[in-house]
Amino acid sequence: MKLSTFTPYTKSFRKAFLIIPFFVLIDVFCEIVQPRLMSIIVDDGIFHKDINYILKIGLAMIGLAIVAIVANLFNIYYSAHASVGFATNLRTALFRKIQSFAFADTDYFSSASLTTRLTNDTNMMQQVMMMCLRMLLRAPLMMVFAIIFAVSINKDLSIVMAIALPILALSIFILLRKGLPFFIKMQQAVDRVNSVVQENLLNVRVVKAFVRQDFEKKKFDKVNFDLMDVATKASSIVVLIMPVMQLVMGLSLVAVTWFGGQKVMTGTLALGGLMSFLSYITQILISLMLLSLTFMMISRAIASGDRIEEVLEKQPSLSDTVEGLQNRYAITAGRIAFQQVTFRYNKQSEKPNLDNISFDVKPASTLAIIGGTGSGKSTLVQLIPRLYDVSEGSVLVDGIDVRNYQLQELRSEIAIVLQQNQLFSGTILENLKWGNEQATDEDIYAAARTACADDFIRSFPAGYHTLLGQGGVNVSGGQKQRICIARALLKKPKILIMDDSTSAVDIDTDRKIREGLKNYLQDTTQLIIAQRISSVMHADQILVMEEGRIVGSGSHEVLLQTNTIYQEIYQSQHLQKEEA
Repeated sequence: MKLSTFTPYTKSFRKAFLIIPFFVLIDVFCEIVQPRLMSIIVDDGIFHKDINYILKIGLAMIGLAIVAIVANLFNIYYSAHASVGFATNLRTALFRKIQSFAFADTDYFSSASLTTRLTNDTNMMQQVMMMCLRMLLRAPLMMVFAIIFAVSINKDLSIVMAIALPILALSIFILLRKGLPFFIKMQQAVDRVNSVVQENLLNVRVVKAFVRQDFEKKKFDKVNFDLMDVATKASSIVVLIMPVMQLVMGLSLVAVTWFGGQKVMTGTLALGGLMSFLSYITQILISLMLLSLTFMMISRAIASGDRIEEVLEKQPSLSDTVEGLQNRYAITAGRIAFQQVTFRYNKQSEKPNLDNISFDVKPASTLAIIGGTGSGKSTLVQLIPRLYDVSEGSVLVDGIDVRNYQLQELRSEIAIVLQQNQLFSGTILENLKWGNEQATDEDIYAAARTACADDFIRSFPAGYHTLLGQGGVNVSGGQKQRICIARALLKKPKILIMDDSTSAVDIDTDRKIREGLKNYLQDTTQLIIAQRISSVMHADQILVMEEGRIVGSGSHEVLLQTNTIYQEIYQSQHLQKEEA
């Protein structure tokens, strides 16, 4: 973990970093002189039975205690302000970085791990910064001044301290060094727990439908117990710090009391001096304990910081090219061309997911793609808005390689409707306005009518202001798809991609949507992926895909005469229709 990675997120809190040491110094001064004042009360006030002197020094001690409390409160306030602000800035930077990631980058980390880094790891960094701002300066200062005062009281008794401190410091260092690897493993175990929980919640209906709760419980128990195991190992090392410290502190106090008591009895050390020496050695050991706790937290923060730093330093696999930034190309017609495109999700894979794909789509025409599951249909269309980059060849839009467009410009003119499109928490109206924030009510109603969504939306008591649950859980699959189609239409794109996006609606509704699209988007190039022949038969051109290759191309009539795979799909669906 490099501190330079995190420094920029603290710049807006420089005032706090400058003020905190001032209050720490005041707090340390007020606390460090207290034992000395107590020894004066014992040796001068009590010994001489001077009540006024005792009251005067006592009031001074009370005044210093009040000042220390006030200084400590300011220290806490500014430390909290700086640490919370730092975590907020860091969390914002992380989220924005994740937003810049391509699908491949998100897959590299996994969504569960990114969630953990954005929440748990950032919270750990916040807690450590809070503790460091409060203790990392205070504890060393207390220890240094306490050592100076203790040595000034009696050099011989300081030998006990000179023996105890190195033993304690070495013990703490060894324990912390052994504990750090377990903290790293613990964060990784938290990732696995989050992954299982996230997957279960996203697929809870499937789990219940297949009565797989027991299986999911066992899966969760395994990762949960793995987390418990590594956390127990980490804790078993760290908890040894406290007994070691208590042992060293106890032995030190006994030794000082024994040797100091003899000096008091021989008259070489005043009783107040012994009392203050005991207080100082206690302060020294407590300061060392606080430092050890701080370093223990820092060791955990290092593990979290490494994970956060990995995300922040990850360069997005897709970014704007120099040519795109310089020329600022714009999509005007929507012509699409694939030129000998080969693509692999895994660069080391021998078999490509798409193999030597070439075709042209004229502006404002409709291209349909049909094929079996895993044939590469969805992969192909995801290359157009540059959700992934090609491995070989090129994808052109209006004669320009998509890699030479600015990503924002390219994607602003392309709308995609996926089979498993997601809706967001909020009203239906808010979800529709994702397509166009400036859309008027009439624009929204027209898009909804084209997508055959207007009627069922108005059937809800709150109509377009109906609140949707997370992911649109309170609407059916077909209704969700139609809302997503309307959202895409509001974008009024130059290119519309519909990836099996009417699979959950009936054939009649599918036909109405296709007819509506012809009128609503007359100047838009459309790419339609579908499983049903009835959804693609009216397209200007149809591609038949199998195992990542184009095995047929032409109109519905041509393919029925020339392509075996298309014929088989048509015949199987025609037979099913007759049987129904």
